[in-house]
Amino acid sequence: MTEIAELQRRLSEALERIGGGVEALEAPRAAPAADPEELRRLTEALEAEKELTAQLEVRVRAQKEKTERQGRELQTEIDRLKQELADAEIQAQRMRRTNTQLRQSIQALREAAEEGVAEPHLINQAMSSELEGLRVAREGDRAEMDAILGELKPLLEETRDA
Repeated sequence: MTEIAELQRRLSEALERIGGGVEALEAPRAAPAADPEELRRLTEALEAEKELTAQLEVRVRAQKEKTERQGRELQTEIDRLKQELADAEIQAQRMRRTNTQLRQSIQALREAAEEGVAEPHLINQAMSSELEGLRVAREGDRAEMDAILGELKPLLEETRDA
């Protein structure tokens, strides 16, 4: 029995040593002592980087807004120019049509003059075509002046505001 008691005692001691070793492994290891000056320097560097990042984010956001605004302005300008181009094309078609009518009227007058026959309706038709040509040319000039004024207006407003 003494032998059992001795084995039991030795077993208990071994278990205590194992438990102590496990506790030592589980205990958090103390971090190496940090240099307070190094820690302060790193903290300052981190704060400086955070501030720089915040400034850059503000600048990026401002640049993005500016780019989007410029994109909208350019799109508005493109739309306006497309409309002006469409208007100019309509004017050009009217001018071509009027010129064709005028050429036909003049040709008919020329033929009548060669035959020695004066046709009053041909003279009226030629004059009407010529008047229509002048109207179309005037409208074209007016559209061109409106386009020029449209370009000058923002410049004049900038000058007045300055």
